Amino acid sequence: MSDNPIGTAPPTTPAGQIPVSPNNPCPFLRALVANGYVSGHDVPLEKLTEMIGLASGETGSAQKSVRLKTWMVAVIANGLGPLRVLKSATSGAVLDELRNGPLDKHGGGSRILDAGAKVHEEQIDRLATFGKDCKDPSGGIELGLTAKEIDAFMAANIKRDGDAAHWYYPILMKGEWPVLLKILGKGEGEARYLSVAEVRTLFVERRLPERITARLPKPSAGRT
Repeated sequence: MSDNPIGTAPPTTPAGQIPVSPNNPCPFLRALVANGYVSGHDVPLEKLTEMIGLASGETGSAQKSVRLKTWMVAVIANGLGPLRVLKSATSGAVLDELRNGPLDKHGGGSRILDAGAKVHEEQIDRLATFGKDCKDPSGGIELGLTAKEIDAFMAANIKRDGDAAHWYYPILMKGEWPVLLKILGKGEGEARYLSVAEVRTLFVERRLPERITARLPKPSAGRT
């Protein structure tokens, strides 16, 4: 089956990238698909957990922990029913069918990526208002969010959503921005931060920083 069934690809695709279905609402997975690291449709959980484990930069038991947590999320991403979970465990996650799944907030929360996979850059600008000047490990200064600012951002999102925010949204958010901080973040400990510029690149251009792609296997032939 095609990675991106007819009618599901967004209207524009950056040059050199693979179209990504709007029914894949995760910005990190969208970048992996767009750049050929994983299929846009069925992805074996072993493959998916490997990619995220490598992207995290962790090694040994720490990477095994990342892979296990990823597996636990991915196995329920397409549905919570026992047959669906069994299918996910044996056949993999279906990335272009994540929309309306149990982990989908339907464009709520940050509102950067809406339910039609359109990026709203004004919401990235809003994200930036929660940031502060952070010291880049290379010696520069850039706008970013540490865990403290990310917690404030997520709390503000829940408050903004009001009655539309279901009780489980805070739980889902723990698997989003804190995970991006862990994988894409710069620095160590409490000083580790998520670069606003890199968040913009991830959402708008569907690209990962070179320090992340350097950890990943070369994309499949014809997917560069």
